[in-house]
Amino acid sequence: MSNNPLIPNRNESSQGFPEHELPFESVRELLDSLSTEQSRNQELISSIGFSLRSFTNLDLFLELIPVIASRLVGVKGALLIPFHSDGRISREQLQILPQDNFDVLIRKILDFQQAQSVAFANEGNHIKALDKLIHSHIGQSAIFSTSLVARGKQRGRLYVFDLNRSFSFSNVHRRQLQFIADLAGVAIENHLLLQQTRSHESVDRQLSIGAEIQSQLLPDHCPVIEGIELAACCRPAFQVAGDYYDFMPTRPELMGKSRERGRWALVVGDVMGKGVPAGLLMTMLRGMLRAEVLSGLPPDRILHDLNQLALDDLTQSHRFVTLFYSDYEPKSRRLRFANAAHNPPLLWSAKEKEITRLDALGLLIGLQQEAEYVCGEVTLDAGDVLLYYTDGVTEALGISGERFNEKRLISLLNESARKFTKAKDILDNLFKRLDSFVGDNHHLEDDASMVVLKVDEAVKFPHVNNSTA
Repeated sequence: MSNNPLIPNRNESSQGFPEHELPFESVRELLDSLSTEQSRNQELISSIGFSLRSFTNLDLFLELIPVIASRLVGVKGALLIPFHSDGRISREQLQILPQDNFDVLIRKILDFQQAQSVAFANEGNHIKALDKLIHSHIGQSAIFSTSLVARGKQRGRLYVFDLNRSFSFSNVHRRQLQFIADLAGVAIENHLLLQQTRSHESVDRQLSIGAEIQSQLLPDHCPVIEGIELAACCRPAFQVAGDYYDFMPTRPELMGKSRERGRWALVVGDVMGKGVPAGLLMTMLRGMLRAEVLSGLPPDRILHDLNQLALDDLTQSHRFVTLFYSDYEPKSRRLRFANAAHNPPLLWSAKEKEITRLDALGLLIGLQQEAEYVCGEVTLDAGDVLLYYTDGVTEALGISGERFNEKRLISLLNESARKFTKAKDILDNLFKRLDSFVGDNHHLEDDASMVVLKVDEAVKFPHVNNSTA
């Protein structure tokens, strides 16, 4: 008889099995046991992977991590310490198993002063101090610790342990636990990204609402004023613009033809800055200006009073406003104006075929308490074209790196005024050329607004009695 157990013989054991089959049966049972354990572990890992793809509650998901980790390697203890986005320990999301035996350890972690400092997770010495605290409480028990890392950032620490000192973590155990830790890190990172997305969506909604409100404050159509045609457009660089233009009857109680023949205020302005703050300030100034228009004062007095009213608010916001205010009387075709350091409008004369600037001395709104303004005046003739604009037009950056500049705008206005007879056609052509200059794949750096006033070609001139008494 061979002494080698792997060499078959015909003898049978007392259990009825041949003696040579006993080692093979043991191996088979071991393989079956390993297969069962592997299947169980695979199911656990698959379950947590599925939970990661479908979870909507981070707290509930993190509760699973210690349970899965401990069952995966067959131990009784697990501790999960997540970090906030700023690196501090997330006290409210801390998870531990078993929950009944570690009250002292939980209190020590919650009282750990270093863990409440911003960027705690980014300091290696702080992490080592936390590990030392955990190890000192658990004692000589077998313990495995690792970080929850996602996108290169520390999102927490995972500790898995067993009070049985004879337990030893194999390399397979370590790889499995690291996989669980990585899944937890991804879950925390996804949650933070989801919060950021929701925050951005909330801001976008607020911006959309702000843009909608502001678009409602800007005239949705140009008024009918006897003897002239108007066209206007504001092209914001962001959702909410700091540019402003408006058309206001100085006597709003008039209706119908009487209103069309009455005096109208035509204004264009620009708050220094962009976005929501500039838009809010311009909305405030709009209300103040509309109240001033009702006073019937000349343009220079309107700007003087507006400056005094808005000075405190503008000073606190560290912003200033440029504003060109004018009023037009259809009967005399007389345009009065005052300028608070805004880009002077360009007047194309149909008779002379030349362009001049309408300008008058005046400081920015919000710069000085006792700022004074000068009132200018011009009489418009048939076919004349007046262009109001903001500096977002002339400061627009082109593909070549050049600015659109006033010289180019003057040239295009001269070309457009000669070519087109309608105010809207002139405005559309100017914006078309501006867009072409900036380029299809580029955006304006600043809000750009333009208003075109075109005097009717067949306007009836008032009779002037030149006879002397």
